[in-house]
Amino acid sequence: MAKIVYGLSGEGSGHSSRAREMLTHLQELGHALKVVSYDRGYANLKDDFDVFETEGLHIASLDNRVSKVKTFTDNLKRLPEGHKKLQALRKDIFKKFQPDCVITDFEPMTAYLANHYDLPLITIDNQHRLRYMSYPCPVRLQAERKMTKTIIRAMVPRPDVSLVTTFYYGEPKNKRTFFFPPILRQEVLSLQPSYGDHILVYLTSGFESFLKRLKSFTRESFIVYGAGKEGPDGHLTFKAFSKTGFLDDLAFCKAVMATAGFTLMTESFYLRKPYLALPMRGQFEQEINGFLLARLKYGVNLQRPTSEAIGNFLYRIPDFAENLESYQARDNSAIKARLAELLADNGALARDFHAKRMRLIP
Repeated sequence: MAKIVYGLSGEGSGHSSRAREMLTHLQELGHALKVVSYDRGYANLKDDFDVFETEGLHIASLDNRVSKVKTFTDNLKRLPEGHKKLQALRKDIFKKFQPDCVITDFEPMTAYLANHYDLPLITIDNQHRLRYMSYPCPVRLQAERKMTKTIIRAMVPRPDVSLVTTFYYGEPKNKRTFFFPPILRQEVLSLQPSYGDHILVYLTSGFESFLKRLKSFTRESFIVYGAGKEGPDGHLTFKAFSKTGFLDDLAFCKAVMATAGFTLMTESFYLRKPYLALPMRGQFEQEINGFLLARLKYGVNLQRPTSEAIGNFLYRIPDFAENLESYQARDNSAIKARLAELLADNGALARDFHAKRMRLIP
């Protein structure tokens, strides 16, 4: 069996929920694991896995827009601690554990150390579709598209194999990239969805202007998570986050309104829930998620959440629900099988991909 370092981003909860499925699978196969993460990734996994707490990047936002200045200044403050964590990671994990392979879910320190120690590097994420998949992109986002590819390349240099999760399938740009359905939590896979009367609203940062507009739709019932308060307010009901409560409300809602984060979007598609996307402005992945969502006609992509646009979405919910009937909902078996194949015999196939890339890339 292989010794594996598995790094994952701690930004948000999507990376850790995806990693939990893959880590559990790797443990069941008998592989030895060292997990590396920070923030939510560390908090969500530390009780069940051997997790090294590192320092990571964070995105700061205000009223659903990325604040580039605050993002830069906040991360600049973390540089000294980040350097210390990198040295500890080299000493305590890579030198002592001596892994056969590194897997990263958009965590840069483990990716850089994989290259430093000449180890096979596997990516498991949705970000690499933006680098290694052909997909339509509006003209207004082309500059951000190029910048995002550069950032991905800088965050994860020279991956040997990329296992890419996606809800939109384009052509791969190389022979070491493989596409799979989104990785879903077991809690989501076990849900039995139905269509109730409420609309689920999930906010991850300031959405005050959007909530004000929802108050004018008095015929609808909205259950709101992430607003930092609890209790009824007319036809809006605010709730504190609860995993079980949230999943129940997701399973029984008639539609979802939220940012265009990959995890919640794809969980909603799996449950056939029409989606009103509010991409975080300045975050390219969310903007392209919203664009592709609208292209597939699973919901609407709102750059500016006007009352007219919200009303149009509410009117078209039955049409979007019908379109979602064609969405191919699948479990995690395909990507698990591919990962098992790569890591069999102490990672023999992963090493083969690594050797081929080393011959092709200086």
